[in-house]
Amino acid sequence: MKVKDSSLYVTKDDIYLFGKGEWHQSYEKLGAHVAIDDDGVEGYHFAVWAPNALSVSVVGEFNDWNDQINQMTRTLTGGIWETFIPEVSEGALYKYAVESAGGEMMLKADPYAFYAEIPAGTASRTADLTSHTWKDKKWLTARKKRDFLASPLNIFEVHLGSWKRHADGLDGNGPGGDTPETMGGSFLTYDELSVDLVSYVKEMGYTHIELLPIMEHPYDGSWGYQVTGYFAPTSRYGAPQQFMHFIDACHEAGIGVILDWVPGGFCRDAHGLVRFDGEKLFEREEHPNWGTYKFDYGRGEVRSFLISNLLWWLGAYHADGIRMDGVTSMLYLNFGIDDPARKRFNEEGTEEDKQAIEFVRQCNVTAQTDHPDVLMIAEESTAWPLVTYPPSVGGLGFHLKWDMGWMNDTLHYCQTDFPFRPGNHRLLTFSTMYQFNENFVLPLSHDEVVHGKCSLITRMPGDWWRQFAGMRALALYQMTHSGAKLNFMGNEIAQFIEWRYYEGIQYFLTEEYQTHAGQQRFIAALNHFYASHPALWQHAYDELGFEWIDADNNNQSIVTFIRRGEKPKDDLVVLLNFDVAAHEDFRLGMPRAGQWSEVFNSDMEEYGGSGVVNTGKLTTEEEVWNGRDQSLVVRVPPLGGMILAYEGPLPKKTDKEKKVTSTTRRKATSASRRKPKKKK
Repeated sequence: MKVKDSSLYVTKDDIYLFGKGEWHQSYEKLGAHVAIDDDGVEGYHFAVWAPNALSVSVVGEFNDWNDQINQMTRTLTGGIWETFIPEVSEGALYKYAVESAGGEMMLKADPYAFYAEIPAGTASRTADLTSHTWKDKKWLTARKKRDFLASPLNIFEVHLGSWKRHADGLDGNGPGGDTPETMGGSFLTYDELSVDLVSYVKEMGYTHIELLPIMEHPYDGSWGYQVTGYFAPTSRYGAPQQFMHFIDACHEAGIGVILDWVPGGFCRDAHGLVRFDGEKLFEREEHPNWGTYKFDYGRGEVRSFLISNLLWWLGAYHADGIRMDGVTSMLYLNFGIDDPARKRFNEEGTEEDKQAIEFVRQCNVTAQTDHPDVLMIAEESTAWPLVTYPPSVGGLGFHLKWDMGWMNDTLHYCQTDFPFRPGNHRLLTFSTMYQFNENFVLPLSHDEVVHGKCSLITRMPGDWWRQFAGMRALALYQMTHSGAKLNFMGNEIAQFIEWRYYEGIQYFLTEEYQTHAGQQRFIAALNHFYASHPALWQHAYDELGFEWIDADNNNQSIVTFIRRGEKPKDDLVVLLNFDVAAHEDFRLGMPRAGQWSEVFNSDMEEYGGSGVVNTGKLTTEEEVWNGRDQSLVVRVPPLGGMILAYEGPLPKKTDKEKKVTSTTRRKATSASRRKPKKKK
């Protein structure tokens, strides 16, 4: 049923809440909405905020882009312009012709547009999103009951434009050129990704997909982080309804969807938000590092715009989580400013941006009030306290925070050559000193495989075998460490080149080289193992889930620890060897007596390893080791690791075995009490 145009005009209450920063459903009236007028004629209702403009009109295909035909009317207060245009069809291109106070005429895309022209086009499109019928009720019902902090969270980070491309020599949505950057292939559509990407992620065993910003952006090379259309999924890959279908397909396959969201700033393109009505409106200042503009978080209308946008993706698109990009750049007044003369301070003489802090808290409180079953994740790279604590105790209110310290320390350790690893052992273990201070995600993200940082595998020392073994050891360490997991596409096949946004990941390597195929098999097996073993995620964010066995074996570059779940029978013992030397008859202290078995080993030959594994039952002995009463002996693989699981109690001894054991103990006790003979 179509909405009456008369119901879409903003009210005094709307304007009041908008200015206060609390009109969190402003997308219901601002932007372009299909409607019918009092005569039953269908068209679109348009509304835009431009308080400093002298005049605003809607221009588009329907009026030959004539700014004199469809003039808009300004509200008495609030600076919102509105009009209804009959017989505008769905998918029509349009913009706002905004006349500034100085008489300049600017053509602006709709800040609230639900659909946009394919770049390099810059116009907005009308859209009726009610045409999509959602099919994920079962998923959403189950999501409401799920405790996501006691569930597996293993994220596959994806840039949709470069996961895969068609092998046609074209350049995204445009014709191909004569350079590698312009002939990477045409994009896969949302519909194609709904089949190909979703089936791949399911087969590989990831629990969630995290998408680099899907919001409309003009420049491919920004990867989506310089947005112009905050409410529109990019049209590079299809229509909004097709993106809804993609999310539906993810949910049907049991895969959650996390969206990157960029409230830290917007790009300077003339058709976007910058100087929208000829004056600073959405922006406060230029970002010192990125050439973008920072939002004015002190302005209520801007907060209403951004929080509405946050709720839009959670509500209209059924997103399961939001990863807030660039939180650090928002929290500090002087982020990126090195010149002391340019530094600013708040009223207390410190560098915290209090307006931004309150905005972040407002985002989290509002999102979790309206959608208590979705994740809010922070990309925050400093030691800012209480990021994942509620605002009521001074926190920012996120559920999770990226652990950039773990990432930096771990990658520095992994690129250290083997003779020097004992001296850098602390890089491997330091993260456990603070691992439960926040709820952490362990990220090996897109940022680590671009801009000359090299791919992960090229950071590994040694020959090919050692490099691939190092990749397996890194992945096993990440998966058994406390916290959630995130890996960027391409990590799972150990791609040698850095990520290139203009071409697909080199999945052909898995068909041509057994080393890459083995890495992919290993990651799939590891992902499925993680998801099926509660000890790795039931207490991923608290001290009940982790206990060291030996953190200090730096001479052999070996660490051993226990991961615990709710039930003792689910306990896992983890051994990781970051040296190339294998070990036979390696004694390991165990948490309890019994029979144990090796349930995972990164050195299996099918993964490309050397086959140093442990078969059969491993039985503990009453020999004190690593400060524990029980221990057992294992084979330790080179540059790899293994996981042991409890199988059951020790077999009952026969009377003869008991007698032998008792005699042995008496002899041992007698020998220990016997006084040594005096030397003559």
